[in-house]
Amino acid sequence: MKLTIKLIVILLIIFGVNLSAQDNAQLVAQCAANAGNVTYLKDFVVKLDAGTPGGKAPTAKFSMVLSKSTVYRFSICTSPSSEGEGVLQLWEMNNMLGSSFMTATGKDYPFFDFKCQKTGVYHVFISFKDGKPGDCVGILSFVKKL
Repeated sequence: MKLTIKLIVILLIIFGVNLSAQDNAQLVAQCAANAGNVTYLKDFVVKLDAGTPGGKAPTAKFSMVLSKSTVYRFSICTSPSSEGEGVLQLWEMNNMLGSSFMTATGKDYPFFDFKCQKTGVYHVFISFKDGKPGDCVGILSFVKKL
């Protein structure tokens, strides 16, 4: 009996991990396909828990080097099963350079393009509106050289 329970638990762990990885791969593929006529470069898979009331919303941070005279596209796709809506922001030092959500209008965008003016380190921050928990994927794509 104990052996049967252990076997069931092991199978659930194995299949649970595979199902989650498969869902992420499908979301990445779908999001990359929706980015338009661009070249996929990198993905940012994010799963965050809910934030604490009155506290700062949990955020995932990714750093990368972008090249001068290049147009990049940053896309975001939130999982259908996600409670929160994902927001992707691009930062250089303390300056926000782009966002998938405009606070002033309350409008969400599936992607935004960024014309890189100087080669350097840039940071992508992904969080969820109102600190809700969620799953999403950010995609970095190459659009063209200027």
